[in-house]
Amino acid sequence: MNAGLKEALAVATDIAADRLHSPDGYLSNLDVKIIFPPEAKNIENTLRSLGLDWMVDQVIVSVNRAAEDAALEAKPIFESAIRQMSIQDVKAILTGEKDAATSYFKSSTNDSLTVKFTPVIDNSLKKVDATKYWEDVTTRYNKVPFVKKVNTDLTGYVTQKAIDGLFIEIAKEELKIRNNVAARKSDLLKQVFGSMDK
Repeated sequence: MNAGLKEALAVATDIAADRLHSPDGYLSNLDVKIIFPPEAKNIENTLRSLGLDWMVDQVIVSVNRAAEDAALEAKPIFESAIRQMSIQDVKAILTGEKDAATSYFKSSTNDSLTVKFTPVIDNSLKKVDATKYWEDVTTRYNKVPFVKKVNTDLTGYVTQKAIDGLFIEIAKEELKIRNNVAARKSDLLKQVFGSMDK
C-alpha cells in the first residue's frame, strides 16, 4: 500500500506539473488561469471601458506565462514530500477524503513551493515584461480621478495563484486514480486501488 500510494502520487504530481508547464498550461485552463487580483478588478474594468483591452490582455498573458515557467520547479518538492511520507500519512490518505493526498501536499509543500516559485516567477515576470505591463496598467489606472490607488505585489500574487493551480490539477489527478480504473497504469496501482474499491 505504501509503495502503491507513493507511485500514484508521483504519477499525479508529474502529470499536473507537466500539464501546467506546457504552452498555455495556465492560460488555456479556465480552472487555473490567472486573472487580475480581486482588488485590481476595477483596474481591468476601467481600462477596458477606456478601450485599453490590449494593455489588460498583455498583463494576463504575461502572468500566466510566468506561472507556466515555474510549474516544473514543483517536481522535486513533491518528490521530497512523497519520500518523507510516514506509514500513518499513507493510511490517512488511503482511507481519507477524495482529496486527502492533495491536502497532504498543501500542508507539506506550500511553504517550499513559495520559496522555490517566487524567484522563478519574479524572473519570468521580468522576462516577459509582465512587471512593466503591470506598472503601465496600475500607473494608467491610478491617474484616473477619484479612484482608489492599487499597488498589488504582482510576484506574490502570481506565485500564490500558480501554486493554487498546481493543487487544483493534482486534485483532478488524485480523483482520476481513485475513481477511474483506466487511470491506474501499473499493476501495483491496480492492486492497491482495486482493493480500495471493494
